[in-house]
Amino acid sequence: MNYKYAYLVRFQYLGFRLHGWQKQPNLKTVHFFVDKTLKFVCKGIRCKSVGVGRTDAKVSSTDYYFQLFIDEKLDEPFFIEDFNRNSPSDIRVLAVEQLHDEEFNIIQHPKIKEYRYYFSFGEKNHPYCAPFLTGYLDELNVELMKEGAQLFEGFHNFKHYCTKPSPETKVERTIDLCRIEENTELSASFFPQKSYVLIIRGSGFLRNQIRLIMGALAELGKGNYGLEFIKKSLSPENSDIDFMKTIAPASGLHLHGIEFKNEKSKFH
Repeated sequence: MNYKYAYLVRFQYLGFRLHGWQKQPNLKTVHFFVDKTLKFVCKGIRCKSVGVGRTDAKVSSTDYYFQLFIDEKLDEPFFIEDFNRNSPSDIRVLAVEQLHDEEFNIIQHPKIKEYRYYFSFGEKNHPYCAPFLTGYLDELNVELMKEGAQLFEGFHNFKHYCTKPSPETKVERTIDLCRIEENTELSASFFPQKSYVLIIRGSGFLRNQIRLIMGALAELGKGNYGLEFIKKSLSPENSDIDFMKTIAPASGLHLHGIEFKNEKSKFH
């Protein structure tokens, strides 16, 4: 089914009350609210939206995209204003760009994604922190966690960092960057005095891969794992050995940025 026009829509959302991007029966999802808003804003105009990928329930994104196929040309500034006026308060469009490449496919087009996982430790956080960062009550050895994070950089077998991989799942992937830093970007008056962020960048991630990496690093910080344990868990020689799997809570995870490779765009 061909449409006359295609657009790339950049938006952001807070995922704490939502069940991820993908539509699911009887659940509030990002795609559900996007399409509900489009139905109102583009009333009577045939259109379809396709998201850049899936996110888990409670995961947020400061830089997300959907491809909009539509039969009428958009007045882009008006569309942004109208969409934001009628969308829920936890969803906001930032920019719209017309696509002239008919072959562009938002799902298949190569891209780099950067995820950020925010966390703190040592005390119970203010309840308002819950949508943004995970508060570990245990003391964490952050310096050791920083060492452990760098072990994930490069090409590895990530079978132990994927939820229920199938025999066809390509578990050997490359992570371009994996670092832990003090959080200086995301802040609020109710945040703890000090918090941290795990930054991970790569071209593709497995199901729950980042939350499993964060879970392993948290166990490392608690003293339950050692650096050798992390190294062994990434070795193809140990792919058939069962390793402990701790998955970090979803609400600390944010899709921070997406860069479409070889795509000339005003967004980047």
